[in-house]
Amino acid sequence: MSDPYHRSLPKRVIFRKRWSILLHLPLQDFAAQLSELVLGGRDFACLITDDAEIAELNQQYRNKPSATDVLSFESGESPEEDYAGDIAISIDHARTQAKALGHSVQDEVRVLMLHGALHLAGMDHETDNGAMRRKEDTLRKRFGLPKTLIARSL
Repeated sequence: MSDPYHRSLPKRVIFRKRWSILLHLPLQDFAAQLSELVLGGRDFACLITDDAEIAELNQQYRNKPSATDVLSFESGESPEEDYAGDIAISIDHARTQAKALGHSVQDEVRVLMLHGALHLAGMDHETDNGAMRRKEDTLRKRFGLPKTLIARSL
């Protein structure tokens, strides 16, 4: 009998180091689901790292000198291309947010991945009159996730 998590999945999630609080293979599987459901089969990479590296990326690409929970970088290619872009997630922020909201770090990383993937799909909650929030909420329910980022800020 084969274990479903030993199947060959694209390595979409890159872990800067091994965090014992995260189940790596289920996150790879979740990334595959996001690729299909959010990005129409387009691929992406998601880096799980710490606040220090996120702060560097935030400074370099957004000119903001602080750490944040999730960053998304669209590839710049057309939606017909195979690669949607990159996501970076701070495990430090994920831990803090998960503790404050009373759910697992694993679930918080999944919430952040979902949010990032929606940005890679071209959605922007700051300008779309609630379209991203509605899509995020629909997918949150489908995946059994806790309250999403946009819903937290309302």
